[in-house]
Amino acid sequence: MPHNEVRKDYLLDRWVVIATERSRRPTDFAKRDREQAKTTVCPMCPGNEHMTPPAVLVYLKKGNGIRKDRDKNGFRHKNWLVRCVPNLYPAFSPPEKENSKKSTLRRNDLAAAIGHHEVIIESPNHNEHPAVAKIPQLIHVINAYIDRLHALSVKKYVKYVSIFRNHGLEAGASLSHAHSQIIATPFVPKTVEEELRASKKFWKQNGKCIFCSIIEKEIDGPRLILENSHFVVFAPYASVNPMEFWIIPKKHEATLLGMPRIEVKTFAETLKTCLKGLKELINDPPYNYGFHLAASKAARNYYHWHLEVYPKLAIWAGFEKSTGIYINTVTPETAAESLRKTISA
Repeated sequence: MPHNEVRKDYLLDRWVVIATERSRRPTDFAKRDREQAKTTVCPMCPGNEHMTPPAVLVYLKKGNGIRKDRDKNGFRHKNWLVRCVPNLYPAFSPPEKENSKKSTLRRNDLAAAIGHHEVIIESPNHNEHPAVAKIPQLIHVINAYIDRLHALSVKKYVKYVSIFRNHGLEAGASLSHAHSQIIATPFVPKTVEEELRASKKFWKQNGKCIFCSIIEKEIDGPRLILENSHFVVFAPYASVNPMEFWIIPKKHEATLLGMPRIEVKTFAETLKTCLKGLKELINDPPYNYGFHLAASKAARNYYHWHLEVYPKLAIWAGFEKSTGIYINTVTPETAAESLRKTISA
């Protein structure tokens, strides 16, 4: 009898059980009805701008292009394309003095949660999520990510900027209006720190980027989902989540900053194609996605930005929570094959 496989992550010291013996088909996760966040009045919809804090960034129509502005002195812009507002219940908050160099560390096991927590309202249309968004609108969203990444990463007290999205109530989205979030932290989060450390070690030993090597390995393999002029999409070898996939630029870049206009457009198309495929395959499942990027100039040689997409299809129970070993019941190869077929159909 063949055995399940235990696979090690590309970079992290993390093992995953790929349950080939009780492998499930992606369509097994499709639900007829999914619970939605309930709200009587959506604070993110046009006309309700007063229900959010003043926007720190607003994209407004200007001829065939856009104009960037912000809300000032109690004024709220109308007829916007994208709004970025401070979160009403922030996990991290700015310091009282913007240029303060005072350490956030109060003692060895306690620090002030200094930083920023923002919400990017992706569209004036309530349900214009990436899987169904018009490409020009999705380009605005990605450009807003880049604008806020630039604005926050230059602050002296910010060490990392996390750009992420929760889709669906089960994935943590308490509001159903299309939106993403940004959290700027005074330290580099553990997962990214471990990736940076492993990437640096590989670069020193081999003289090249480990992510570039991963692309070379996956681009002709059974886990490839999509390849185009600028990006590669694949199900990672040791996927923690059923149907997990990564989007990685072919060109070696450590951060989103400075991404050419053509690559932004191609990324928007790639993101929509993959999320639309996931939506069609599993009936719009809840998911999370998050960008992994390098904040420091020193990491430019050895780190490679990428987007990780985690469909919320499994519940971590006692074994996973007590051991840190995850069981994935959809093999990455099956996930990739199913998404490839759905996208190409």
